Amino acid sequence: LQNPDIAITDNVLHFRAQGHGAKGDNIYEFQIEFLEPVEPKPVCRVTQRQLNITVQKKESNWWERLTKQEKRPLFLAPDFDRWLDESDAEMELKEKEEEKINKMKIESRVPKDPFKHLKKGYLIMYNLVQFLGFSWIFVNMTVRLFILGKDSFYDTFHTIADMMYFCQALAVMEIMNSLIGLVRSPLLPAVMQIFGRNFILFVVLGSLEEMQSKPVVFFIFYFWSIIEIFRYPYYMLSCIGIEWKPLTWLRYTAWIPLYPLGGLAEAVCIVQSIPIFSETGKFSLGLPNPLNVTIQFSFLLQVYLIALFLGVFVNFRHLYKQRKHHLGPKKRKMK
Repeated sequence: LQNPDIAITDNVLHFRAQGHGAKGDNIYEFQIEFLEPVEPKPVCRVTQRQLNITVQKKESNWWERLTKQEKRPLFLAPDFDRWLDESDAEMELKEKEEEKINKMKIESRVPKDPFKHLKKGYLIMYNLVQFLGFSWIFVNMTVRLFILGKDSFYDTFHTIADMMYFCQALAVMEIMNSLIGLVRSPLLPAVMQIFGRNFILFVVLGSLEEMQSKPVVFFIFYFWSIIEIFRYPYYMLSCIGIEWKPLTWLRYTAWIPLYPLGGLAEAVCIVQSIPIFSETGKFSLGLPNPLNVTIQFSFLLQVYLIALFLGVFVNFRHLYKQRKHHLGPKKRKMK
């Protein structure tokens, strides 16, 4: 069709256009007088195969027929693929209303949490504080490493320990969050990681001055901080429904080399502390007579060393499942 002339005047649709049909180029024109009033501005859309004219009723109601004349024009035929009579429309409307009512019933059964926003705010602040704390540790250690080189290994504990004490003591809240249902994280991996780290930090390093100047402290703190500067911002953004794909990838990928290296550094720390605890007898437990037996703390450290590797295996397996869930191939929906 070329240059279609379409207009509505006095409730009559006027159409005129030049087109190529079976008899060659011709002028095609027709008029349709509608049964009820319609809007005077039709919407026309021309494609290579057809012409679509959309006419809007002035009032939304059912017509007895389309045209004012009772006999339908010969050129006018209904499109039954798009046909909808009054009974079908009523049924469709009824189904939509029933679906809406059922949805409202389901939503009403779910108790609304009056503290939802308060809980979300707490989780955002917790993750933000931890992110800032571990970021300070990572940046401080990195700058000192570039400036002092290997010399920074020997005084890591004295410059970083206070902030690490704060962050790891605060991390105990993650266990509470899981216990009271604020987060859906499984409890066992959180308990194993937090108590394992705090045992190394507060008991082994915090109680032995001889251990505080050893280079292994640098690697323990460094591996811990790198893992957390990806983990905490990921959780913080998740609280407000935001997912940043590069951060998600780092959250579920960076642990692959860092977690075993951190576990190895903790194991080296335990091995280096065993002779010191044996020599000083610190934290050893002497049983009263008649047993007269002393349980050396160094022996407990050897048992803990075995538990450490078991814990690394359990947490590694947990993290691998999480990575597979978040980064694995998406399942295709069945058609």
